[in-house]
Amino acid sequence: MQAIRHHIFATDYGFAAIGWTNTGVVAFRLPASSHESAERALFKRHPTSTATQPPEKVGAVIAAAQRYFAGEVQDFSQVPVDLGEQEPLFLRIYDLVRKLGWGQTTTYGAVARDLGEEPQAARLVGEAMARNPVPLIIPCHRVLAAGGKIGGFSAPGGSDSKAHMLKLEGALPEPPAQAQMGFTF
Repeated sequence: MQAIRHHIFATDYGFAAIGWTNTGVVAFRLPASSHESAERALFKRHPTSTATQPPEKVGAVIAAAQRYFAGEVQDFSQVPVDLGEQEPLFLRIYDLVRKLGWGQTTTYGAVARDLGEEPQAARLVGEAMARNPVPLIIPCHRVLAAGGKIGGFSAPGGSDSKAHMLKLEGALPEPPAQAQMGFTF
């Protein structure tokens, strides 16, 4: 097992954390309200990680994440990741979701269909997104619930954070149209 190192950094939306091995990024924690909160979130999955200054390649990912949270178009699809042991279906899900570009969204059901799985596999897509070790790099925020609804989000701030990220990308779903006109008297 490779040693994990991490770094906490500021963004326009709070403090984020990134963890890496010699193979690639192993953890990414979306912005939290404090340095301590971001580090605590990283330690939940990687309690033996060591804080250090990032090498140049990881520094480039940090700079891209800072630009992302400042509202600049960024592409993380080529960032090397180290996902460790994963279920084969989850790896396929992560690979497909990783191809979603800035402002491009899909649904849990569409991911399942695109992978040739049965419709009920949408639940497994949701589970994979909830367990995503590197959100933003694997853009799970771009995967929506049925009907284009925001759905859940396990990062700090929950669905509000997901909505913020989609808004940054100009991809915030429209609220559903009113189903029936109200009566006025």
